[in-house]
Amino acid sequence: MSESEKVKQDGVIEETLPNANFRVRLNNGSLVLAYLSGKMRLYFIRLSLGDKVVVELSPDGNRGRIVLRK
Repeated sequence: MSESEKVKQDGVIEETLPNANFRVRLNNGSLVLAYLSGKMRLYFIRLSLGDKVVVELSPDGNRGRIVLRK
């Protein structure tokens, strides 16, 4: 998938799960399972409940990758 095909949406962290996984409530109301991107792990960026994030969604829309904390 190229960079232009990735769908990015804003959301809010609803729940923290083990292994840097999170449940994220998107602005459209759907709930997705998202993992932390490699660069965010590398630079020890921490997320907590209520943080606003940007998520790149998979084609099916059920999973995603957190790429930015706002």
